[in-house]
Amino acid sequence: MSICTPSSSSSSSSSSESSSSTKAWIVHGVVVGAAVAVALGAHVYLKHTRSAKFRSRVVGIIPARFASSRFQGKPLVQILGKPMIQRTWERAKMATTLDQVVVATDDEKIAECCRGFGADVIMTSESCRNGTERCNEALQKLEKKYDVVVNIQGDEPLIEPEVIDGIVKALQAAPDAVFSTAVTSLKPEDAFDPNRVKCVVDTRGYAVYFSRGLIPYNKSGKVNPHFPYLLHLGIQSYDTKFLKIYPELPPTPLQLEEDLEQLKVLENGYKMKVIKVDHEAHGVDTPEDVEKIEGFMRERNLP
Repeated sequence: MSICTPSSSSSSSSSSESSSSTKAWIVHGVVVGAAVAVALGAHVYLKHTRSAKFRSRVVGIIPARFASSRFQGKPLVQILGKPMIQRTWERAKMATTLDQVVVATDDEKIAECCRGFGADVIMTSESCRNGTERCNEALQKLEKKYDVVVNIQGDEPLIEPEVIDGIVKALQAAPDAVFSTAVTSLKPEDAFDPNRVKCVVDTRGYAVYFSRGLIPYNKSGKVNPHFPYLLHLGIQSYDTKFLKIYPELPPTPLQLEEDLEQLKVLENGYKMKVIKVDHEAHGVDTPEDVEKIEGFMRERNLP
């Protein structure tokens, strides 16, 4: 009996209006990142590294595990007739900055499913504590060498290729950062949902903090309808030199308290570039989210 029933058809891009808006935000983020590097006196370094194709070799890795406290077998859940992992893979394949896309998993059922729809699969150990460590192990097993790894969340089946390209270009334009990620506007109804991670950034576009709680949090204890709260999309890219040392960094207090791996990066003093995009976030964290995302796709006639 087959584990899943992958579909051979590829998913299409979002509407042109959404794509254009996303690209506009991304271009803004990349331009700001480059300007910041110059302001920091990095123009000589940038000139040298760009001529050497700085961080030019890029691989996208989709970490996927079967075991989950909130949603067992989540990568294989069907979303309008396709496994969620397949929808994520198809979206990632459309990104122009990625030289290769692979799935990294410790589960043979997931591996069999992914091979069924044509994905490259790297088997990783069950001991990986998070997606970043799984990406690092997969990177070591790849035959080719890469400068940047993009950690593509398998539970974001509608991730836009432009978002992937945006965070890659942002990291390439910010030599003082070892990590890049994306945020979008937070919906008021998600303000106090701990499954929706919030982010605050500084005036130069670098991450200050991430939290499962609402940040910033005002004295009234209520959502300020006029404040531009930010939602973390989860997708992130790393310089491979940093990724190799990441597992050796000891867990940090904020990381453990919030259960957010990116906080270990910030607590250890590394910089993280953030771009803002106009993206409808539809992460699948619980079984109830599947019905929501299917409804969204039907409303917009997404295949």
